[in-house]
Amino acid sequence: MRSRVARWFHDTFHDWFFRSLIGPAQTRNAVQGCEQPARDQWKRDLEARKAYSREQRERKRLAREGQRRD
Repeated sequence: MRSRVARWFHDTFHDWFFRSLIGPAQTRNAVQGCEQPARDQWKRDLEARKAYSREQRERKRLAREGQRRD
């Protein structure tokens, strides 16, 4: 049984450390060993996520501009 501090440390920093080792997300050779349709779907999914993030940033920007005018 691990202590609460050890569990918190692992949950907080282990994932961060692992993600820093594997590097940033990229589409080139990102899904290896899969069929082409799977890679294409992964790319479409990534683009959809990026589009959603862009929409959210635009909504926040418009909301801030609306508050400034009031």
